[in-house]
Formats: sequence, structure tokens, C-alpha cells
Amino acid sequence: MEITFELSEDDLDFFRQAMLRARERAGSLDDDAVIENVRELLARVSESETSDFIRERLNRLETLIGMVVDDGWGLETEDRNHVLEAMSYFSEPEDLIPDDIPGLGYLDDAIMIEMVCRELKHEIQAYRDFCVYRAAESSRQGKEALEVDRSDWLEERRKQLHSRMRRRRGRGKGGGHSPFSLF
Repeated sequence: MEITFELSEDDLDFFRQAMLRARERAGSLDDDAVIENVRELLARVSESETSDFIRERLNRLETLIGMVVDDGWGLETEDRNHVLEAMSYFSEPEDLIPDDIPGLGYLDDAIMIEMVCRELKHEIQAYRDFCVYRAAESSRQGKEALEVDRSDWLEERRKQLHSRMRRRRGRGKGGGHSPFSLF
């Protein structure tokens, strides 16, 4: 069965408020705890019989984790905090829809990750471009990723992508926040 629905501005506000509450409750967690909680959620989802729609969205959390833990990417503190704040909802043991409800349990998580990914689209795209570039250069030079992470040319590319990410994010905020704004 396929069900399609649209979220109104009031619906999006409801999810934004849920994100804010989750951030407040997760405020006492350190970065490693947030990341570990997200990884545990991903493990539960991979073991469950959930829809492809939900699974595809929740798998995007791997990219967010990578953005935070990848030393080669080296997010600056403000950007790192945005990503960790976005992941805080997924550290919440009691979310909007209990995860153990068959077929629907992870729907709120999927909606929230969709909002998070739209909000962080420039950061995600820059990180993905960085990973592709690093892998291509690593392969081309026949070096391990760790060796490549320490290269001056990779640092220059990282700086270029970070700058592009901030520039693009800044353009979107010139006319106000996006309808998905969580920050």
C-alpha cells in the first residue's frame, strides 16, 4: 500500500518544536553520546521490517555522522554544532511515534531527517564532494586515505568546499529562513 501526504506549515511547526525540545533534552549529552545514540537507532532500523521510504531517509544519518567524525573534513565548531544539534532528535528515546509500532514507528524519524537534510543540504553536498574528491585522489595517487587526509592539496580543497558551503547557506538566509529551518 502506498500513502502520500503533505505537511502544512502548522505540521512543520509541530516538528520544529519537537526538534527544539529534543535539543534541550539532549543538551547534557556529549558529542560521542549523540553519535552513539544515532548509530543505535540505525542498527534498530536495519534489523526492523520498515519501509524503503523510511530506511532510505534514515540511512542519510550516516552522512551526518561522517561529517562530524571525519577528521579530514574537519568541520568548524559552529558547523559541527549544527550537525550535532540536528542529530539530537535521534538521541531521544521517546520520540513522537514509538519506534515499535509496525509500519509507522520510524515515520516521525524519517520526516525529521527529511527536514534536517533540507536544512543542511549545502553542508551535505560539500561533504559528499569532498569524499568523492578525496577518494579519487587517493586512488589516483595510490595512497591510503589517512595519507591523503594530511596532504596540503586536500586541505586546500576542504577550505574551498567549506567556503562554498557557507556562501550557499548564506544565500538561502538572505530572504529569511527556509520553511524547514531548524536553526
